[in-house]
Amino acid sequence: MKYLKKAHDKAPASLEKLRTDVAAIVADVARNGDEALQKYNEAFDGCKRTALRVARAEIDAAYAELDEGEIADIRAAAANIERFAREQRRTVTDLPSFEPSPGVRLGHRVIPVRSCCCYVPGGNYPLYSSALMLVIPAKVAGVPRVAACSPVMRGTDRINPRTLVAMDVAGADEIYAVGGAQAIAAFSYGTAQIAPVDMIVGPGNAYVTEAKRQCFGRVGIDFVAGPSEVLVIADKTAPADVIAADLLAQSEHDRNAAGVVVTTDEALGKKIIEEVARQLGTLETAEIARDAWEQNGEVIVADSIDEAVAIANDRAPEHLEVQTANLEAVAKNLYNYGSLFLGAYTAEVFGDYASGTNHTLPTLRAARYTGGVWVGTFLKTCTHQSMTREAMQKMAPLVSRLARGEGLIAHARAAEIRERMPDAPNARE
Repeated sequence: MKYLKKAHDKAPASLEKLRTDVAAIVADVARNGDEALQKYNEAFDGCKRTALRVARAEIDAAYAELDEGEIADIRAAAANIERFAREQRRTVTDLPSFEPSPGVRLGHRVIPVRSCCCYVPGGNYPLYSSALMLVIPAKVAGVPRVAACSPVMRGTDRINPRTLVAMDVAGADEIYAVGGAQAIAAFSYGTAQIAPVDMIVGPGNAYVTEAKRQCFGRVGIDFVAGPSEVLVIADKTAPADVIAADLLAQSEHDRNAAGVVVTTDEALGKKIIEEVARQLGTLETAEIARDAWEQNGEVIVADSIDEAVAIANDRAPEHLEVQTANLEAVAKNLYNYGSLFLGAYTAEVFGDYASGTNHTLPTLRAARYTGGVWVGTFLKTCTHQSMTREAMQKMAPLVSRLARGEGLIAHARAAEIRERMPDAPNARE
């Protein structure tokens, strides 16, 4: 293995100030509620609105700002995302009754969380596609209350109209004009205007991510995400210009985004570097994309496809593309990725917007232990059981012995007392 291009070494970021700043914001919102939210809205975004929930008239006005084609595009993407989410939901089913031994009935129910907040970022770009990716799976899962929030356009009191329309098309029950760490705190602790939720999902900047980390436990979260990333496995059959385009699509997200190629063909690696430079010359977002590519982009030459696969599995990228002659043979050996894109026709950006899979995915090697947001993110698998008298009498001595072995005498007695019970009127036979 050798590097044709290597990412720059970075000094370890100091997290102490970030953690302290976020902790202060969370505590302020928990203590002062809407007053703190309005203070931070004005300080960070220049927003002076006092009513944080977006009214129907404001949503309708956002539709009026978009042309019919834009609205149709949002609805078309939403339809694909919803179809896939519904198909996924059908794979997660209740287990009404299973008997591991006679008279012992076990099972589980798949139950949606009662409420969630879908955080839709603003930042450098109005990422209205995230509204579809977050709200639609929650609605398909059956969450009764799906709230959505997003920062306002800087210097205004309004959410970007495309984001607002996407939230509405996706089916959000409530929409709030608030963002940042303060929004995470508000939906965790509740304020006069915002009722707390059971789960918060969605990407955001470092402050949002840190707030999710600090509030986890009080609320559930999807995962703690970092900058976006793509890794491409390529052999000599892959097109250099297509790969370069995919690397730049990732790099334009922000200056910390990472695009990586692992190829078995050194000549292809060199062509990709040349092609990235050429395409940057005509890219409107080149300022950010160039910086991200120069700082974080990598081109690695692997000695074999097996080594390329091993590198990919070790890095566990958010997006993983395979552009090789034998796609299926490579794919079957990959196991650490947020989402997988097979073949040159399958652009990662299709998954970002409209193919139907979710683009809210684990980063920073978190794909080693979790997948991305999906309909199952909003579902709990909750077990239940019942026993006949005969099954209980067989089980109780075993449990009594195990409990006494741990020194938990009340546990043992709770089993033993049932052996002496008369017929129970509320027993389930």
